[in-house]
Amino acid sequence: MDVSLTLWVLTVLGLGILIGADFLIGRKPHDVSMKEAGIWTVVWIVLAALFGLGLLFFGNGQASQEFFAGFITEKSLSVDNLFVFVLIMAKFSVPSHLQQRVLLVGVLIALVLRAIFIAAGAAIITTFAWVFFIFGAFLIYTAWKLIQEARKDEGADGEDEFEENRLLKSIEKKFGVADRYHGTKLFIRNNGKRVLTPLMVVMLAIGTTDVLFALDSIPAIFGLTQDPYIVFTANAFALMGLRQLYFLIGGLLKKLVHLSYGLSVILGFIGVKLVLHALHESGVHVPQISIPVSLGVICGVLVITTITSLMASKKQAAAETAARPASIDA
Repeated sequence: MDVSLTLWVLTVLGLGILIGADFLIGRKPHDVSMKEAGIWTVVWIVLAALFGLGLLFFGNGQASQEFFAGFITEKSLSVDNLFVFVLIMAKFSVPSHLQQRVLLVGVLIALVLRAIFIAAGAAIITTFAWVFFIFGAFLIYTAWKLIQEARKDEGADGEDEFEENRLLKSIEKKFGVADRYHGTKLFIRNNGKRVLTPLMVVMLAIGTTDVLFALDSIPAIFGLTQDPYIVFTANAFALMGLRQLYFLIGGLLKKLVHLSYGLSVILGFIGVKLVLHALHESGVHVPQISIPVSLGVICGVLVITTITSLMASKKQAAAETAARPASIDA
């Protein structure tokens, strides 16, 4: 898809206006209700759908299909981020009324960092076509690691705990951190020295941790489209609705017990697609997987994963309920 500089500027400005509106609406710290989260989740999905339809009418069908495939993939992978966000919130004991502010700024940091990743990825792909082999192999490896971790988590009975990355630790050590939250302030003066508040640390934790998830999500979407414009917009719409999704399905996350397996299948599938594409670019006659097929596989895996997860969670809950009277009698 041929995208002019003017369209790029208008798109970034449009996204900036949407983010600004979201920030102004939620500028006052408050506990986010299920109704509010549900409404805004629908709003962001509708906006993404309208953008995809706009690509269909003003661009072409290929660009629209690539956007929807990329958006759904990034959205499903971003749900996995929510597990870590929950751990971060618990680690830093973030007050419930400040969580929406943390997520808004944290996701904004993540979006800026991903834009850098996307620009770098696009430049590498344009110069070195063989990088698709590396991307494909990495996604297949990541899929396998995801399955291994999921199987390990099934046997674990303890709660997971968030561990700060080195960058975050070095920032805390250099600037210092206040011993308590100070409303929405990011910095305060402590004995004449300017130090970070825990709120600023949490925002940085959310933003920088997302970079780790970008290591598999960015190659994954480049496996569906090599158009930087579509890659960026699909990531933007997937991330911007993540804050509301956090509050909407926070309680549901524990029930999505098979999500990691579903995501591993999607990553492995896209990895194979990338390898086939790389072979085709190298002159080897191999079948290529079309975007409609990719979109069908991704949606199908997510539907099956959700259904089997809810069934497994319901069965486990019933088993725990049945075991409770026996344990009391014992």
